Amino acid sequence: MLVLLPPSEGKYAPRRGAPLDLDALRSPGLGPARRRVLDALVAVCRDDPDAAAAALGLGPTQRDLVSRNAGLATAPTARADRVYTGVLYDALDLASLDAGAKRRAGRRVAVVSALLGLVAPGDRIPAYRLSGQSVLPGLGPVAGVWREALGPAVRDALGTGLLVDLRSSAYAAFWRPEPDLAGRTATVRVLHEQDGRRSVVSHFNKATKGRIVRALLEHGADPRTPAALAGTVRDLGWTVEEHDQGARGTRLDVVVRAL
Repeated sequence: MLVLLPPSEGKYAPRRGAPLDLDALRSPGLGPARRRVLDALVAVCRDDPDAAAAALGLGPTQRDLVSRNAGLATAPTARADRVYTGVLYDALDLASLDAGAKRRAGRRVAVVSALLGLVAPGDRIPAYRLSGQSVLPGLGPVAGVWREALGPAVRDALGTGLLVDLRSSAYAAFWRPEPDLAGRTATVRVLHEQDGRRSVVSHFNKATKGRIVRALLEHGADPRTPAALAGTVRDLGWTVEEHDQGARGTRLDVVVRAL
């Protein structure tokens, strides 16, 4: 099983640690694409802070993030599971897992990153600001770079297992599973039900996804099909509705009524 997560917008900035080593990251085949994106981001943030702020959607009070990006090549790094923060990652709380669950997370969890493509929990990365919808001068849309490069890396990390795609729409655009993976691809949507009405609420969506991944890692289950995943998640206490398989896989709706 491989679980694809979106990154967090907010990040913990390490104060000490070795600088970024692209060659040490998982999925080394992404090296050239990583270098292209990193160089383009550093260059615009260093040479034209105004253009960088516009490209990154940053306001006047966020210029420190431009300066941070300009120094990414030498910035301190920490494990990705410490750098990524926010609702999903707080609920997932990888650091508090027991040793067995942490080992499973290292094999089964990957973050899709606008800067680095595919990131393992143990990869050492700096805090950066770059969204999946960003367009960088001299590079173009970052999604376009990853659309060309990400597929082989995901397939290699996936092997013969089940792909559990929890990415947000911006990061889903980086790579979409090909039809031959449809039988072993599950996407998960979280619906908040209140007074008989259902809606997608960001906080419920992120927190529930983090809790589901944590529960799967703790349980140790390794479902091989979307139906088996749905059954496991039900056994773990959630209400799950399974839809028919489509060209991109099977959608599972997890219905929650309260956090």
